[in-house]
Amino acid sequence: MAEKNMEQIVAHCKNTGFIFPGSEIYGGLANSWDYGPLGIELKNNIKKIWWEKFVQNRENSYGIDCAILMNPRVWEASGHVASFSDPLVDCKECKARFRADNLISDFSNHSVNPDLMTREEMSKYLEENHVPCPLCKKSNFTPIREFNLLFQTHRGVTKESQQDIYLRPETAQGEYVNFLNVQRTMRAKVPFGIGQIGKAFRNEITPGNFTFRQIEFEQMEYQFFCHEGEDEKYYQEFKQKSKEFFMALGIPENKLKFHDHDKLAFYAKAACDVYYEFPFGWDEVNGIHNRTNYDLTRHQEYSGKSMQYLDPVTNEKFIPYVIENSYGLDRAILAVICNSYDREKLPDGEEREIMRIIPRLAPFKVAVLPLIKKDLAEKAHELFADLAKDFRTTYDETGSIGKRYRRQDQIGTPLCVTVDYDTLNDNCVTVRDRDTMEQIRLPISELKAHIKSIIE
Repeated sequence: MAEKNMEQIVAHCKNTGFIFPGSEIYGGLANSWDYGPLGIELKNNIKKIWWEKFVQNRENSYGIDCAILMNPRVWEASGHVASFSDPLVDCKECKARFRADNLISDFSNHSVNPDLMTREEMSKYLEENHVPCPLCKKSNFTPIREFNLLFQTHRGVTKESQQDIYLRPETAQGEYVNFLNVQRTMRAKVPFGIGQIGKAFRNEITPGNFTFRQIEFEQMEYQFFCHEGEDEKYYQEFKQKSKEFFMALGIPENKLKFHDHDKLAFYAKAACDVYYEFPFGWDEVNGIHNRTNYDLTRHQEYSGKSMQYLDPVTNEKFIPYVIENSYGLDRAILAVICNSYDREKLPDGEEREIMRIIPRLAPFKVAVLPLIKKDLAEKAHELFADLAKDFRTTYDETGSIGKRYRRQDQIGTPLCVTVDYDTLNDNCVTVRDRDTMEQIRLPISELKAHIKSIIE
């Protein structure tokens, strides 16, 4: 296995149709990305696995899809309007803008944790250690100032009637404000969970690293409502489920680790992240938080509506504790891509690019290839139409069969099915495995069962 670097992975994603730069023909927009034909398939497959694990297969678990634009009081109650900000500095020499905490963390090779520092301590560290600007290499920064991350917009027909509203910076608040709606309509008993997949927006300074940090991104969030006293048990349970989810995506356990927070929000009881070892280093792909009953209590205070749950057995009224399990979908996709991409030396001395995506996640499950286009295309198209009813299938008739195999290896297609002249007589096809490159001969009547067994 060759050593991986982000430059190769970014180029591969663009060239093969996984991910494109946003608005590319206009010069792009910093840290915005579009998922191409292969990327959207991978994205949807990851969503499906997450939904099955946390909503479909879990008893007393329910899904919702909340509006991106919410009453601005929601974000006052959550604390985002008052305190959702980053510590920013500008380089006085080249005018570039950076997060002070990222500068300190990178300069110290992560041996210093800026989360434990005050703004004054961060400023002092930058000055005393002569931390250089990543671009011009000089050390001459402005004082740290807070930069609010909320995207603000306006609602109203006339300027005088406009109301300030915000693009949501997270999806969790939609689950909190609908806690009682879900509980009432589903007749749910605590403990129960609410899951949601949706877009979020943060107007933050992004350090690059491809799709790892974006101004527009997608979250998969699960909020679990439970009794006080049972919160620690469920917190530990969801920590393990978080790691298990990424392993279910094909990521080996030695590429994952827990990172407990050194500094907790004042309302939090415990917090932990799951880190993945990207080519650019270890970083967060998931967060698990014991948020106590803070969120529902705040919404009760700001809305004037009771958020209490009435226990039908004990007749006790209480505001449940919340265990939050939050996944960055784009980061999960990036982790899968980084983990899967490889440049492999073959016994004959050639090199092939390959995406070792597990079959269930692969954008295409099978490729149908006529050995010769002229005489075999009709039979191959018939086979494609039949397989496409059950599996995401692609068809390729251009170039030599060897080149077509390599193209499918590049995009992670687990199986290639070749229609040859013998197929016209014996109704059998050649099936090639992506990882081993071994080939077997199968009757077409057994083909779907074989593909299904590989995917499962």
